[in-house]
Amino acid sequence: MSSTETSARFDAPPTTSPTAPLAWRQADADVFVATNDGEFAGFVAVEQNAHVVHDSLSRRIGSYSTLAAARQALVDATRPPSQRRERLRRRILARRR
Repeated sequence: MSSTETSARFDAPPTTSPTAPLAWRQADADVFVATNDGEFAGFVAVEQNAHVVHDSLSRRIGSYSTLAAARQALVDATRPPSQRRERLRRRILARRR
């Protein structure tokens, strides 16, 4: 596998396959694009010494020092919350009311 293509297993939103790998392609010298089951999932743009991650709607997720960290951030951002975490979030929000 080349440095411009890699895959990471992740749980995707319902519109994509949860078992499909996140596929990466280098679109330009400083842009890496991710797809999931052929659908655009986001991209990483290299800006000076930072790797800036954007989701499928081009919303900025964050800035990372390495390409690997940036790719993982996109995987993490597209992963739906676990049921346990969602229950905890609901309990916390219910206490604030």
